[in-house]
Amino acid sequence: MVSKTDDIQASVPNCNVNTVDLAEGETPDHQETKAPNKDPCACGHSASTVVMNGGGAHYHSEEESKQDGGGDTDGVEDSNEQEVIVIQDTGFTVKIQAPGTEPFDLQVSPQEMVQEIHQVLMDREDTCHRTCFSLQLDGNVLDNFAELKSIEGLQEGSLLKVVEEPYTVREARIHVRHIRDLLKSLDPSDAYNGVDCNSLSFLSVFTDGDLGDSGKRKKKGSDLEQIDCTPPEHILPGSKERPLVPLQPQNKDWKPMQCLKVLTMSGWNPPPGNRKMHGDLMYLYMVTVEERHISITASTRGFYLNQSTTYTFNPKPANPSFLSHSLVELLSQISPAFKKNFTVLQKTRVQRHPFERIATPFQVYSWTAPQVDHTMDCVRAEDAYTSRLGYEEHIPGQTRDWNEELQTTRELARKNLPERLLRERAIFKVHSDFAAAATRGSMAVIDGNVMAINPGEETRMQMFIWNNIFFSLGFDVRDHYRELGGDAAAHAAPTNDLNGVRAYGAVDVEGLYTLGTVVVDYRGYRVTAQSIIPGILEREQEQSVIYGSIDFGKTVVSHGKYLELLERTSRPLKVQRHNVLNEKDESVELCSSVECKGIIGNDGRHYILDLLRTFPPDLNFLPVEGEELSPESVRQGFPRQHRHRLACLRQELIEAFVEHRYLLFMKMAALQLMQQKANKESKIATLTENNSPEAAVPALPSTENPDASAKSTETLTDGKSDAVQIETTSTSDAPQPAATEATTTEAAPKAEQTTETDIPSAAATTMTASQATPTEDNVVPTVTTNGPLVPVATAIQNGECESPLEGKAEDSIPGLAQAKELAESLAAEDGCGIDPKSREVVLNACKAVGSISNTSFDIRFNPDIFSPGVRFPEDSVDDIQKQKQLLKDAAAFLVSCQIPSLVKDCLDHSALPMDGATLTEALHQRGINVRYLGNVLEFVDKTPAKAQLEHFYRIGISELITRCAKHIFKTYLQGVELSALSAAVSHFLNCFLSSFPDAVAHLPADELVSRRKNRKRRNRVPGGGDNTAWASLTPSELWKNIVSEAQSYYNFTLHCENADQVVEKYGLQKITLLREISIKAGIQILIKEYNFDSRHKPAFTEEDILNIFPVVKHVNPKASDAFHFFQSGQAKVQQGYLKEGCELINEALNLFNNVYGAMHVEICACLRLLARLNYIMGDHHEALSNQQKAVLMSERVLGVEHPNTIQEYMHLALYCFANGQLSTALKLLYRARYLMLMVCGEDHPEMALLDSNIGLVLHGVMEYDLSLRFLENALAINSKYHGPRSLKVALSHHLVARVYESKAEFRSALQHEKEGYTIYKNQVGEAHEKTKESSEYLKYLTQQAVALQRTMNEIYKNGSNASIMPLKFTAPSMASVLEQLNIINGIIFIPLSQKDLENLKAEVQRRQQLQESGKSMEELTVDDPLELEDKIPMDVNVD
Repeated sequence: MVSKTDDIQASVPNCNVNTVDLAEGETPDHQETKAPNKDPCACGHSASTVVMNGGGAHYHSEEESKQDGGGDTDGVEDSNEQEVIVIQDTGFTVKIQAPGTEPFDLQVSPQEMVQEIHQVLMDREDTCHRTCFSLQLDGNVLDNFAELKSIEGLQEGSLLKVVEEPYTVREARIHVRHIRDLLKSLDPSDAYNGVDCNSLSFLSVFTDGDLGDSGKRKKKGSDLEQIDCTPPEHILPGSKERPLVPLQPQNKDWKPMQCLKVLTMSGWNPPPGNRKMHGDLMYLYMVTVEERHISITASTRGFYLNQSTTYTFNPKPANPSFLSHSLVELLSQISPAFKKNFTVLQKTRVQRHPFERIATPFQVYSWTAPQVDHTMDCVRAEDAYTSRLGYEEHIPGQTRDWNEELQTTRELARKNLPERLLRERAIFKVHSDFAAAATRGSMAVIDGNVMAINPGEETRMQMFIWNNIFFSLGFDVRDHYRELGGDAAAHAAPTNDLNGVRAYGAVDVEGLYTLGTVVVDYRGYRVTAQSIIPGILEREQEQSVIYGSIDFGKTVVSHGKYLELLERTSRPLKVQRHNVLNEKDESVELCSSVECKGIIGNDGRHYILDLLRTFPPDLNFLPVEGEELSPESVRQGFPRQHRHRLACLRQELIEAFVEHRYLLFMKMAALQLMQQKANKESKIATLTENNSPEAAVPALPSTENPDASAKSTETLTDGKSDAVQIETTSTSDAPQPAATEATTTEAAPKAEQTTETDIPSAAATTMTASQATPTEDNVVPTVTTNGPLVPVATAIQNGECESPLEGKAEDSIPGLAQAKELAESLAAEDGCGIDPKSREVVLNACKAVGSISNTSFDIRFNPDIFSPGVRFPEDSVDDIQKQKQLLKDAAAFLVSCQIPSLVKDCLDHSALPMDGATLTEALHQRGINVRYLGNVLEFVDKTPAKAQLEHFYRIGISELITRCAKHIFKTYLQGVELSALSAAVSHFLNCFLSSFPDAVAHLPADELVSRRKNRKRRNRVPGGGDNTAWASLTPSELWKNIVSEAQSYYNFTLHCENADQVVEKYGLQKITLLREISIKAGIQILIKEYNFDSRHKPAFTEEDILNIFPVVKHVNPKASDAFHFFQSGQAKVQQGYLKEGCELINEALNLFNNVYGAMHVEICACLRLLARLNYIMGDHHEALSNQQKAVLMSERVLGVEHPNTIQEYMHLALYCFANGQLSTALKLLYRARYLMLMVCGEDHPEMALLDSNIGLVLHGVMEYDLSLRFLENALAINSKYHGPRSLKVALSHHLVARVYESKAEFRSALQHEKEGYTIYKNQVGEAHEKTKESSEYLKYLTQQAVALQRTMNEIYKNGSNASIMPLKFTAPSMASVLEQLNIINGIIFIPLSQKDLENLKAEVQRRQQLQESGKSMEELTVDDPLELEDKIPMDVNVD
């Protein structure tokens, strides 16, 4: 079913979101492409399969067509339209009556479950102490798991009564746990310790929690005198000190008010039989703040005081017994201090922003922490010892069957939007729970707290089962990987396998199952945690594997059902079906690598595991005798021997390579067609009139193929041809492949959309490119045709979805349109009815690009090529040869296209890595593995513009050094026993970073040393070798190892012998190196000032090492529908339809929340874009509120000093300034600058933007000297990284000139403005408005300077009785400062006519009224005649 495409010319094939509605009477030639910048699949998630077999493609297009004013939708769509509306069903209000409180109103939605009202009540200040109650409507108890809409008689205004229920042991424990959580709610120790998905956030320290309504409440902003603008010394430009303590400012709320001294389980538990029969459930022991020791009975009726003491058991109720249904009520009667402090505590708790306390989906660890007091805590103690197994989360009395949960959620229905949301939500929840359980289990395994299932074997070989999860260590057990590189291969295999699981999970084929997989690095060991296939433990592996091979290809079996299932993944994953020989020399057909094993579980499901070779091998790191790589690779010194033979190409690289080849394919076909046309008369009748090659009209070869037009829109979904959106850069002369190489790769799919950049290329004329997607590399490439610039969205697909050339791009290569027609009609018709000449064209093009089909473009890889031990049948020699060539080409493509493209993106600032993590992400987006880091750095070193890449080079070196150190640290830690762990870690850090030349491991006090000697004789840790070997490491030895590791692993030569030389030579900072190694190795250190440079004592002592955390890798399930909405919203915003964009993004936010809950990086990106749109549309207050959420979320989910968080702080500061909160804006900017200094130092292009912001705000509050320090620093950095002739530099000159003018130093002002004027004149010409503005300003400055000089002369001449003209000294207006702030942050407001403004205001007001009246957004778009079509493009950058 293809919706709404009948009236579209076949040259715009139908893709999920790409249905274009021509109702507005546009002609297809110049219609806006509604394609989002990247296809849904680009997030590594091929939605193709889902969308094609559900009716899913259409609720979306429906959405779009309505917003474009075409309300005439097909009948088919009705059900889908309903789907969307269901989600935004209007809420209603109910009254809640709880014992002892006034009835209050609660807004609920029909979708909610009764249970969610329970949660709300347990969180509300006045009802938070109740846990054991039921809700009753007219005397009927409501079922906790019922949806509100299914409850009879529940309507607007109904009264729900909270009725206290009798306790059970389980309910009593839940109650105690909940009260303990309330008492600890402001205590950050869980966040420091990395438990229960708590993490840190410091935003409220800088905003004093007053963002929301301060505009109304405090008029602080306007009184300039009150603002103290002086930043701390270490934040000023040029400061060399990098203190660590300000990283975690003290939050005043965290000094907890003590409500109780001790709350713990009593030693008298459990109650004896006779007391059980009196209703005793358990006993608690408490000490109040007033030092009163009390013993409490939890009974079925509630809690009361009993007469027991520490040593005598007397369970009788005391007199008075204070029987209360809740512990809080009981304690409030006994302890006045408890009553007072608990009330204050709850008030403070409720005032905190919800985002500060909601749990994150995955645990985030902090690499620094203060010394936290260790308090007595019964719940924590109980959790630690029962390891929660009898109590797993909320399922009483049983452990969770992870495999069943993971697979059942995959099987949920996904036909329409509500079903898909439910399914994705379930999948996400189970994955996040599984990751948490697997992490806990892995730590327990390494700490030695889990019994092995094969205890007799040596430690490295042991395997474990805990909580229905299977754990194995990353060592080469039984020489399994001997030929592939032993332990190194065994260490790499789990991450490769995880990438395979991600890939197959994203394709999401019904009926094919993968295992839940989590890889945990902890204390130097790598643990793989997997869910367990039912029945696999009862039988031998040989019996269970019915597809694939268990011995790397010596014996191979295949299975029809598996082939059928895997065939469906082969297209999106680009895996070729192929035959291999088994041990009897019979040919066996496979559709995956041989290692991939198929096992049918006892549950009848088809599982695949061992997906470590899902993607083809990387020949640059796999020397094969007798095979010659392509010259590009050889020039770079490849092939190189790697540690193991499992190096494979990344999925992003495969995508980019195939896209690149598709472009080549189209160009070849186009060229041949042009030649044919030139040689003799054209075969295509419709083109006879136009002989000009320019007019490659997207017409159909109707003579040959009358129904191609109907067909070609559909071929795309039947999966015959695998096209990828084309991107062209050449003009109308013959295509030059070279020109495209750099750009085709721009949008490699990306796993996590987190960072963004604010510097688009000058090409993105119509709209912001920076804000467009949450990805980093999203500068829209442009096509220059004879008309204006047209941005062409790049896309990469994983499979069936296609959207080749849209709109005008077709004219840019003559013959391209016909080539495309031809390819499509061939695919549609299997080539019949097309003349042999044309078929030959396609055949030649297919051969040239290595397509596996001769009639259509289809590139796939055989993952078994070059696998040791795999043999292929004789008859496939040619095919194997072709595949080998393809692999060599892909390896060469990485070196010759992707690395240069990355460097180019860094040069034009569309990729701006700030630290190791963002650098790795930038590499991965383009499909470059980190093992190429040495090559990337060498490439940068040889680039002529090396000076402009200094920041990138420095981050690269720092990443390379810390990764080498991490490799060494891993094996170092394996030899350390638990009791010496903190001493060993501090010794390693001293050797790595301290200037102290002879760092000696300080083995603590004598008794320990002597005990060590005895122990060495007694027992050795298996595989641990000599347990004090670690103590003999010296700094020079460690650095020698780092240098040799850099050489052998990255093929990069480091010139340094110790930390100080590195700092000196490469301009690194020790604090940055400390942060990187701590994050990579999971070390948590005490937050204090470390003296790295002392030559007399080491920087770290063992007291400074607080903890070792696991580093966890897991699958990140995606919210596909929300992502499509997000992309459509971005596309709309890019075209200037702000309002529709805003609605779509709001809708996306809604869906993201539905799937991920409240906290997630993608929601963060969504909120940031919404805030920016609110700001542009003039709603500063809303912008502030959304951006505050984005900052909090980024701190919580990514970390307090993650580069993304720094960006969010900068945006928030801008919106604060616009709201008149100047002091807050400054505090936020200072915080951002501190974080940035710590993460990457001062010398970074992004610092220029930050300093310009700070300088402008300081200028606004008349702190001129300070302002100049920041602005001049920004000018210096801009000149360095953008070149002295850049428009950014011109703007910097202008900003500096303005401050000098305010100081009445006109000579300096003139000097800077002249520089700026010269740049404008040379870059944009005399006539440009910027040049004119600058020229006007110069005139004004000259007049001022002359006036000043006159006055001075007058004074000199006439002395004290001179008549002095009053001089005009201009303090800048807030409006002018804000205007400049907007410009540097890439927001330009295009002046609108009065009428437009009124329309816009009326529209915004109408929206607000509608929202207040609860009308859904959907209806709003239907009956909305007022289209703001005046497209206000307002997000353009200066440069």
